[in-house]
Formats: sequence, structure tokens, C-alpha cells
Amino acid sequence: MLMRTDPFRELDRFAQQFFGSQTPGTWSRPTPMPMDAYRVGDQYVVSFDLPGITPDAIELDIERNVLTVKAERRPLELGDGVEMQVAERPLGVFSRQLFLGDTLDADRIEAGYEAGVLTLKIPIAEKAKPRKIAISAADGGDRKQIDA
Repeated sequence: MLMRTDPFRELDRFAQQFFGSQTPGTWSRPTPMPMDAYRVGDQYVVSFDLPGITPDAIELDIERNVLTVKAERRPLELGDGVEMQVAERPLGVFSRQLFLGDTLDADRIEAGYEAGVLTLKIPIAEKAKPRKIAISAADGGDRKQIDA
């Protein structure tokens, strides 16, 4: 087998294993996950890369307009007699928090998971959408609408 070695990668891997272990009773720091966010019409779409993570290992919580996404990549279940040759994929807890403004409707968030990508669709609240306001004249004449 041909392998290129990188001593710094090995040092990073060692540090991840030492400091980022998920054994009970040990301290671990959640690792951030890559994210894209964009607006389409009346909603925001946020996509998180979570390759190799099963849907049951993903947790979404919202409290006081703070959306927390947590995911855990667990070690592979290898049978007896299997000797790991290369282990570069990070294991453990991945976490990300989004602060949602008052203009977003946190009660109607939709979540989907496909091909290792978690996609959230966050609609804009009705109260934040542009609307027309009627203006009435003092003499009771015609009403006119303007954009708010």
C-alpha cells in the first residue's frame, strides 16, 4: 500500500483523539460543522455537511431564538480480527448554533437529511413581510394604500 505521510496530520489526529475523545467522564470540545446559508423568496435555507452521520445521531433544539444543531459521528463497528490501517475521519460531537432574528418564524422550521447534508428551511415571519397600509383622508374620501 502506498501512503503519503504528513507528520502534522498525525499530530492533529493524535490531538483530536486525546482531547476530543467521547469517553464518559472526559472533557470534549464540540467541533464546528461546515455550513451554507442563503435566502430563497420568503425563507432562509441552511445546509450543514454531516457525512457519515446517521439521522438518529442528529439533534435539533431551539430555545429563545437560538437554534442548536448537534451531531455525533460514532466509531465504526469493526469485527474481531480487523486492524485499522488509517483513521483520519474525525469522531465525536459536532455542534453549531444559529441566532435567529425576530423576523424569522422559528415555529415553522422544516428539516431534511439526504446524502450527508442536513437542510433547514426557516420561513420569514408574516409580521416581517412587506404589506400595504390603507390611509384614509380626513374628509372621508377615497382610501389610498402605500407600501409599508
